[in-house]
Amino acid sequence: MHNSAFDQRVHAVRRFSRFYTKQLGMLEEGLLGSDFSLTESRVLYELAQRQSCTAKEISDDLGLDAGYLSRIVARFARTRLIRRQRSGKDARRVLLRLTEKGRAAFARLNRESSLQVGTMLNRLPEAEQRRLIRAMGEVELALSNNRKTNDTLTLRPHRPGDMGWVIHRHGALYAQEYGWDESFEALVAEIAAHFIKAFDPRCERCWIAEFDGESAGSVFLVKQTDEVAKLRLLLVEPHARGLGVGRRLVDECIQFARAAGYRRLVLWTQSILSGARNIYRRAGFKLVKEEPQRAFGADLVSETWELEL
Repeated sequence: MHNSAFDQRVHAVRRFSRFYTKQLGMLEEGLLGSDFSLTESRVLYELAQRQSCTAKEISDDLGLDAGYLSRIVARFARTRLIRRQRSGKDARRVLLRLTEKGRAAFARLNRESSLQVGTMLNRLPEAEQRRLIRAMGEVELALSNNRKTNDTLTLRPHRPGDMGWVIHRHGALYAQEYGWDESFEALVAEIAAHFIKAFDPRCERCWIAEFDGESAGSVFLVKQTDEVAKLRLLLVEPHARGLGVGRRLVDECIQFARAAGYRRLVLWTQSILSGARNIYRRAGFKLVKEEPQRAFGADLVSETWELEL
């Protein structure tokens, strides 16, 4: 039996689905004023992406019932949108290929779809457009069965504007996920300001992780003494979690600390931050101190971790 919180999540997902299908006109009999249903339009799209393919390949890729797809294919053949041809290598395989008429029909549908989405995006400021795309990426990632690290992940040094992003995202995410108050955002602002004012590139560094040019995480390494460095402000955006971003950021800190001649790397965190703690443990850090405290509007257990370099 599901609890009320889970039932509310189910309701929220269904509400969003109803909103989105209405927003894109998916409930209309013909998608975008065409003669094609939503499913037929998607089959047409798949055919346009390939020189030729079998009905089974499309059925497997889209998860469509074979009988339902067979009726769509028959209609496309009847209206001369596709051509069916026996494979020269295996006569049992029937290959489907768009005709010129089929490609023209797809081009019109594709153009209308782009215009519709462009109109929707143009109603939003650019910052809201980026926020929308990030949110859609998070939905896609969360529901995907194939969570792989994106090849476009990059780590770069900080540049003007990054400190504001680091402060904002720490404040917003920790308030949202743990209920911490503004005093945590103030602490992050103090750390970031001190880093910029006292930055020594020979022995300190900030890394910003990016996916496709969008900031997805951060970490700082700062000097504590000539022999001890401190890892600070590790953050990974929700849409980038589970992809090894945090591990990459921590590994960069460790490698830089060794190259800079430090003998020990320390960090301070909270016991409830299980994801970060797992990264530290796997990297070889040891928990050396625990202390209950009241901070950021919550009862916490602060922890100190160390790594001998």
